[in-house]
Amino acid sequence: MVDETQITSAPLPLDGIRIIEFASFVAGPSAGMSLAQLGADVIRVDPIGGNADVHRWPLSTRTGRSLYWTALNRGKRSVTLDVRSEAGRDLLLALATAPGADAGIVVDNAVGRDWLAYDALRGRREDVIAVRVQGRADGGAAVDYTVNGATGMASLTGPSYTEDPVNHVLPAWDLLCGQQVVTSVLAALRRRDRTGRGALVEIALADVAAAAVADLGVYTEAAERGDRVRHGNHMYGSFGVDFATADGDRVMIVALTPRQWSAIGAATGMTEVFASLAESLGVDFATDEGRATHRLVIEALLKPWFADRSTTDVHAALDAAGVLWGPYRTPAQVAADPASQPVLALLDQPGVGEVISSSPPARFDAKYSGTAPAPSLGDDTDAILAEVLRLDDGELARLRGGGVIA
Repeated sequence: MVDETQITSAPLPLDGIRIIEFASFVAGPSAGMSLAQLGADVIRVDPIGGNADVHRWPLSTRTGRSLYWTALNRGKRSVTLDVRSEAGRDLLLALATAPGADAGIVVDNAVGRDWLAYDALRGRREDVIAVRVQGRADGGAAVDYTVNGATGMASLTGPSYTEDPVNHVLPAWDLLCGQQVVTSVLAALRRRDRTGRGALVEIALADVAAAAVADLGVYTEAAERGDRVRHGNHMYGSFGVDFATADGDRVMIVALTPRQWSAIGAATGMTEVFASLAESLGVDFATDEGRATHRLVIEALLKPWFADRSTTDVHAALDAAGVLWGPYRTPAQVAADPASQPVLALLDQPGVGEVISSSPPARFDAKYSGTAPAPSLGDDTDAILAEVLRLDDGELARLRGGGVIA
């Protein structure tokens, strides 16, 4: 677990960069969180009372507050505006296009809102950078669950005894999309610094998912050979599968290289058995193809070794031989031992209490950069409007009286 001696005190790479985030759910907010973790001043703008994700599960059993929202909005500042009103929209546009070499950057998923269109932003600031998350490239709606089914990956996931599609639990495409947003913000900012040009960048969640699957060769494989057969927990294309220990725990072992394959034989005492089997089958288990083709036979030979040994003994033997392996744990088991993951950190989140948070995985100067709590909704409205737009107390009071700010 991260401690104070592991946290860098040096300025972070994006110190001084201001980004306005007007986005909900996972892709946009996860991008804003990553940018904030790199040092940017990320100002999240929400409607008064919060956007559609403000109460999204999981919720804290202590306070009822969304653990999801507070996790994805760590390190940001929060402004709430009545964006249904012309005055509220004008304030959001003003924040997004405020002057400054390190400002004029907005991330949103506000598809179909003409008042926040790129032309409206560019009319106020010619070099504005706008990065917009879409569902589909044609403007249609999509979320991670609908996109995943369309990629074909749900038909490859799950046990071999069913043909029903199996959805993933991790919002992988949302998270990949968020990192595409981060990359696009930094690339557009770099270009603006060199050329003075702004940018409109549109990133469709469906495109992110389809491109990722294509980049792994899955579609070309399907065009040539048809859909691959489901392998359950078996790794595709080499050897890797999970085994149960005598205690009922499970471990995953993987062999991607000849050395890793040799280590499995050494750990389990099966080196000679595997050599004899390879000779009788006329295959070479030092190759991915050999291991993948005969994965079920290899699994059957190894299964009793794991089943006859305690979890402690299995872990020790795998470590001693240098096997590539990992344990299976539930979220509750990880939560009971957060120190087992060096990137995790305990954080006092106002409105919730102590939560298990994380430092960003990227270590600058060999140190983590630490974590920070999420704001409460609208915490920074007055301060940011005064700081960025130079509104005085009288103007703030007028806006509050008109219901434009809370």
